[in-house]
Amino acid sequence: MPREVEVKSVLNKSKRRDSWFLSEYTINPYSGCGFNCLYCYIRGSKYGSNLEQSLSVKTNFIEILERQLYNRAKKGEYGIIVLASATDPYLKIEKDYKLTRQALEVILNYRFPVHILTKGTLIERDFDLLHKIDQTAILPEDLKGRLKQGTIISYSFSTLDDNVGEIFEKGTPLPYQRLKTLQLTLKKGFQTGVSLMPLIPWISDTTESPEHLFSTFKAVGVDYVLPASITLFGNSKSDSKTLMYNAIQKYYPHLAPKYERYFQDGTEMPGYYTKALHQKFKSLLKVYRLRGSILE
Repeated sequence: MPREVEVKSVLNKSKRRDSWFLSEYTINPYSGCGFNCLYCYIRGSKYGSNLEQSLSVKTNFIEILERQLYNRAKKGEYGIIVLASATDPYLKIEKDYKLTRQALEVILNYRFPVHILTKGTLIERDFDLLHKIDQTAILPEDLKGRLKQGTIISYSFSTLDDNVGEIFEKGTPLPYQRLKTLQLTLKKGFQTGVSLMPLIPWISDTTESPEHLFSTFKAVGVDYVLPASITLFGNSKSDSKTLMYNAIQKYYPHLAPKYERYFQDGTEMPGYYTKALHQKFKSLLKVYRLRGSILE
């Protein structure tokens, strides 16, 4: 069972709008994460090797959010709220606690635009509220004319291979389940894209895999793809670098020496790799006529 905690603040204000996700505010109804992706950047000793065991529910979340959005709206400080920056808003426990749905009701009431980042499929339950936000949200002045709608939805993928997903994203809906929800989201008329983060070196970034990813996303009609490579942190048993090493050694032992060589003293792949991958992304975006950003 998740822990229940009370918090003093829930609305985080960014110093400047994020260029990738357009966030000016972020909220996280939960902390920890039941999706348990091995490469997740929030991992670390304070959470333990199983993020689901460290799940917390912010029991006074809606009360605090109501007060903070009221104050921002009264001052006309409208901006895009990202759900969620550190914990997926559509974890399994959301079925029972419904904090994300309640948060959307508050956001709708105060007419803030939203950007949902998720690996979950439970989002389908909230399409009704997201449609209303889409139609009534007040956009920041400088985004009017550049952003047509008040709701943005991005689905996170690192692979479309269910077998790979079961290894590295143990608690998430399988990639093809996610893809079905993405297709439904597009049919409902939402501005929808893909956060292709992170591609897994020598597994989902090979010559064939990026082509398959981009061609699939083009075929279903996404508005944008935001691709990026992997970053791994820490050497403790609960850190993403250690957990990824262990999975590679178990399922892809032929790749273990490469991971040890490239990540032993750093958090990222070397510069020549990231530069080549960036060029590959740029080429694929052009070939498939996809945007590499949310804004047109």
